[in-house]
Amino acid sequence: MARTIAKDHDQKRRQILAAAAHVFATEGFDRASMARLADECGISKANIYHYYDSKDALLYDLLRSYLLSVRDRILNLDVAGLDPDARLRHVLRAFLMAYQGADDQHRVQIGGLAFLPDDQQEELRGYQRELVKYVGAVLSDCAPEVFAQSPDKLRAATMSVFGMLNWYFMWSPDAGPEAREDYAALVADMTLKGLPGI
Repeated sequence: MARTIAKDHDQKRRQILAAAAHVFATEGFDRASMARLADECGISKANIYHYYDSKDALLYDLLRSYLLSVRDRILNLDVAGLDPDARLRHVLRAFLMAYQGADDQHRVQIGGLAFLPDDQQEELRGYQRELVKYVGAVLSDCAPEVFAQSPDKLRAATMSVFGMLNWYFMWSPDAGPEAREDYAALVADMTLKGLPGI
């Protein structure tokens, strides 16, 4: 007879993923053990193996869940009717709000992707590329006369914006919604107006 799924299966899985994100982010994926993860979760190692058959499977699910969550949140934004500058501001704000409370997941994404097999890395990088393409299109609409003839400049500008967003957690780890909104506005002003604009 097939094993039934416990009623709290999804909740327990989320608990394991959150604990794994914290342990991988603070200790490093390569140094973390399943026993340490079990301690962090407050459950037995055998219970973790009920959900994930390996540390690699756990890392993959952690990164996939996180990247899909961010991707879906950004790509499903309602930006209809916004002019290009307002659209950029809306998107930058949404990124920083999506990152709130996910510093551990973000750290693991930066340092942990390389531990996965090539096919899984390619899948996850595909989600990242979708976000880069989306933000690139938003930026392009803000200055079509600049970027139409220079895809290299557009890519550089896009990656610079991601650099400003993605490292925010390093110097403002406890930033709340208001601080994130302020920083999103700063990044937008720097991007749209350059330093004289701020």
